[in-house]
Amino acid sequence: MKVFTRIVSAGLLLTAGATLLLKAQDQERPTFRVKVDMVVLSFTVFDQKGHYVNGLKPKDFKILEDTIPQKIATFAEGARPPMQVLPSGEMQPMPRTAGPINTRSEDFTGTNVFVLFDTSNYMYRGFVYASDAIADFIRGLDRADSIAVYTYSRNLNRSVSLNRDRGEAIAGLRKAVAGDDSALYNSLLLTLRDAAKVPGRKVVIVFSNGPDNASMVAPDDVRAVAEDEGIPIYVISTSEVNKDPVSANIFRRISTSTGGKSYFAKTWQKQVEAFENIREDLGNSYTVTYYPQPNPNEGFRKISIELTSEQAKKFRIRARPGYRPQRGF
Repeated sequence: MKVFTRIVSAGLLLTAGATLLLKAQDQERPTFRVKVDMVVLSFTVFDQKGHYVNGLKPKDFKILEDTIPQKIATFAEGARPPMQVLPSGEMQPMPRTAGPINTRSEDFTGTNVFVLFDTSNYMYRGFVYASDAIADFIRGLDRADSIAVYTYSRNLNRSVSLNRDRGEAIAGLRKAVAGDDSALYNSLLLTLRDAAKVPGRKVVIVFSNGPDNASMVAPDDVRAVAEDEGIPIYVISTSEVNKDPVSANIFRRISTSTGGKSYFAKTWQKQVEAFENIREDLGNSYTVTYYPQPNPNEGFRKISIELTSEQAKKFRIRARPGYRPQRGF
């Protein structure tokens, strides 16, 4: 449905406001003004051999939004608490209120993980093994991380709300029963909207068998929302790429456009490995926040991350390409 193309809820922003100014002299062409309070940006850095690069500091990065340099407000590595970045580039523990809005350190510690588990009739085969792989992933999360477990078939079921109780998350997961049609893209859209309401760092992990036969929203519409939200989406698909190339291509586009990654894991062992890779990503990533400098662009704003030292310029960065600020009407 085209109505979903208009859904942009500030997923990568802690708060976003917009004011519509109608000039008295020109009532026919309203002017939209956008004010973005804070952007949360997570990314990973790799060396030439594909290994994670740890230990970098704010001074090692240059954040650009539409080529406009940004000032990093807070900086965190892995699940560590964020640090406030001073004008000198030095860091100090983040105070309870940092900047123009109230920010709490605990809101930014760890990652808010939303697992979206396919419980449609496509998952009858290997359902128990898939559940085991997800349970192992939950047990291995960092203590600072929070987890929400959602399941879907024709409808979305919010099995376990976001919390840090691993036992509760696994118990909710074990109650899932496979059956009914698959409305993946409807459910992913609703999951993104839930994740967007949570402050701090968050990711969505989709575990799917691939096909969707019940959604009312088109996958490209969901992809557009995912790009604007900027919440990293990881996809683990149990289907073979050559048997469902359409879903495979959609999964790749959605994950790449948000800074996540897609895995195609037919066997239980491959699924466990995919979850391990995602967990490694979460533990070895960097998260920065910044208050955007004045920018007349009210559409999609391109974010780029540059490494400042000559040696570091050889490294590769995986991050989302940008975001679209929310507008008021």
